[in-house]
Amino acid sequence: MHATMLPLVSLGLCGLALAQDCPDYVDYAAERHPPFSSGIYEYPYQRPAGECHTHKVDEVEEIIGKGMNDTIADRDLHRLFENTWPKTLDTTLAFIITGDIDAMWMRDSSNQLQSYKLLLPNDQIARLFRGAINLQGRYMRQSPHCNAFQPPPESGIPPTLDNAEGDVVSPPYDPEFVFECKYEIDSLAAFFQLSWDYYEATDDADFFRKFGWKDAVRTILDTANDMKQGTYADDGRVLPSPYTWQRKATSASETVANHGTGAPVKGNIGLVRSFFRPSDDSCIYQYFIPGNMMFARYVKAAAEIMNTIDEGMAKEMRGVAEGIEQGIQEHAVVKHPKFGDVYAFEIDGFGSFNLMDDANLPSLLSIPHLGYLPVDDPVYQNTRAFVLSNMNPYYAYGGPHLGPGNGWPMGVITQILTTEDDEEISSSIRMLMDSTSGLGLMHETVNSHDDSQWTRPWFAWANGLFGQMILDLADREPDLLKASFHK
Repeated sequence: MHATMLPLVSLGLCGLALAQDCPDYVDYAAERHPPFSSGIYEYPYQRPAGECHTHKVDEVEEIIGKGMNDTIADRDLHRLFENTWPKTLDTTLAFIITGDIDAMWMRDSSNQLQSYKLLLPNDQIARLFRGAINLQGRYMRQSPHCNAFQPPPESGIPPTLDNAEGDVVSPPYDPEFVFECKYEIDSLAAFFQLSWDYYEATDDADFFRKFGWKDAVRTILDTANDMKQGTYADDGRVLPSPYTWQRKATSASETVANHGTGAPVKGNIGLVRSFFRPSDDSCIYQYFIPGNMMFARYVKAAAEIMNTIDEGMAKEMRGVAEGIEQGIQEHAVVKHPKFGDVYAFEIDGFGSFNLMDDANLPSLLSIPHLGYLPVDDPVYQNTRAFVLSNMNPYYAYGGPHLGPGNGWPMGVITQILTTEDDEEISSSIRMLMDSTSGLGLMHETVNSHDDSQWTRPWFAWANGLFGQMILDLADREPDLLKASFHK
């Protein structure tokens, strides 16, 4: 076990030991606990009792207390921030699990820690980043096509061995190592995002020369290059797919067409295929554009890290990113009859495209949040107008993962993160405050017309993203947080 893994693992074991005397947080989060906030919502206090925290960071407590207590005038909104932002630290540090599932999603864990990037180089937070980067690197070196992973042996948590029973996947994987093996390009991008977030805040290039980071990058680049292959050779022969996935399911989005290979795609256009979206639903067309944007943005950023280790590989990384950017501009900008030039959600390279957006991340709405384009980019603005209109088939209804009628608070948070319009921000915050069913936490989904119908009481990423959004507003719109958000 690498030395830089020890802080993460020791914290996880501490949390696990405490859990023997602490309530299951799935049950705890589904009930209201005093003291209640003093506003009209009377939100409960949903943080675990002191001895049941998996990890406490003094700087986090100071920001929640004196820092944001003076910044946020609305007592209900402050309670939401207090409940949500520390959720990963409070409840999930066995190995950065998602919450109510004892597994580590590449995407979720990277974004959960991004909520604390502003605290770097705080030593406690820096150790968490380093441990997560090392663990993600370990996962990627062994099973780069997979999206979610079992607890590492040193965590002491037993694997869940029946989650993906019956899935037929090639290349095969070890079920004691992998929780689920849905190939998603944003899982590959997540490793670069997490690496860049740590490096940008710490300038700690020495860390990346250790523990196999370069080898993990090599594996990911090789996987991405394989996934640029199309369905057909130049002479029309069907090429063997580098990855296939099938599941017996009653939902079309829970299996992959054409015997696990997906709808045909044209190869070598610069883009990287993705069999699944970040919602874990299968793609209609496998060039998933938000995922390619995320991959390009963070591969190019992480090339700066690699430049301190291997200049040749850094140049290769920049070339991959530039090829994706060119492919997006040439193939993924389509003409909408109402909104003009917009980015498609998915394309196949033959000319077919899917116009929609999913409320998960990465999404078309999140393009500036990803750092791929500035918020005032004209094609992004056209795309944003489309996404937030009823021309988007999943507008206000989330996405196909749980079907129409189930909105994702994460999508509303992303809307706030990508606008400077005070009224849009205020109305979106009110929408989020109305979506907790009195529990004072962000859920995975909420019925668009009945907030008592929701999924997942314990979803750390959505909670962390809410806190990240409030901190972003405190930086760029501090006067707005002085207002009351009651109707």
